[in-house]
Amino acid sequence: MKIKKGDLVTVVHGNEKGKTGRILKVIPGTNRIIIEKVGLVKRHSRPSSQFPQGGIREIEASIHASNVMIVCPKCGQSTRIVNKIVSKNEKNRICKKCKEVLDERK
Repeated sequence: MKIKKGDLVTVVHGNEKGKTGRILKVIPGTNRIIIEKVGLVKRHSRPSSQFPQGGIREIEASIHASNVMIVCPKCGQSTRIVNKIVSKNEKNRICKKCKEVLDERK
């Protein structure tokens, strides 16, 4: 997957189309991601030590990774990503529109 935790993404398909948010969790086995404040569902829970009052709470549901596009921090647009091999063991993600490196390892 070309998407990583902490990336800013925008939803391009589905009910949440047009919303943006940071990725909280990546689930590579099923190609799904959880985005902050996108795809909220209501869960009923009993009182427990973690949630002492119980009740109904809203949590983020996962959406498929193909329904989002990364927002480039340089140009500010939704873009595709290209992997460029820098050395034998390293590769960088590059914005296809402005050719800016998204995550350069130091």
